[in-house]
Amino acid sequence: MTSEAPVPVDIAVLVSGSGTLLQALIDAAADPAYGVRIAAVGADRSCAGIERAERAGILTGVFDPAEHSSRADWDAALAGWLRGVAPRFVVSAGFMRILGERALSEHLVINTHPALLPSFPGAHGVRDALAYGVRVTGTTCHVVDAGVDTGPIIDQRAVTVADEDTEESLHERIKVEERDMLVDVVRRLAREALVVEGRHVRFDVP
Repeated sequence: MTSEAPVPVDIAVLVSGSGTLLQALIDAAADPAYGVRIAAVGADRSCAGIERAERAGILTGVFDPAEHSSRADWDAALAGWLRGVAPRFVVSAGFMRILGERALSEHLVINTHPALLPSFPGAHGVRDALAYGVRVTGTTCHVVDAGVDTGPIIDQRAVTVADEDTEESLHERIKVEERDMLVDVVRRLAREALVVEGRHVRFDVP
């Protein structure tokens, strides 16, 4: 006797670069038991992540800020596109733009960051952690708010810093944990409600 696969939950993914986090989700979603369908992938530029999505037959959209008269117009365009996709939630997977009020007010958005927040936020988390001399760093999955890597923390995974580490070697080990963590968090979000109370986050079975 086999259990039925869950009805898949639609999500949208936002990317800016190579799309390795996106690929981890594409691979996971290929299993019906995962319970997630990537309904659309958006980006702020043409990039390898968009190419990955197109090869997988996923709807794509590119929203270049340079093609909009203001940040508010860009945010409105992206928010309108996401509204049409109607995802249960949105995954920022290496998306290098700060989302505006419209997108954030209409959707739960989660993001991963290659450091143990609140330490080393921003675009150079791995480099900054290495320069500071920490012995343990890692990766964080958090709810996106209007700040830069300031939202409530959902999950974290630790990575030990080796004496011989370079930024590149450390980042590669962090990426392994980051991909696994994101796949796990998305799986849970597809099945459980995320309850945010101030800085504290918990999962609740509906």
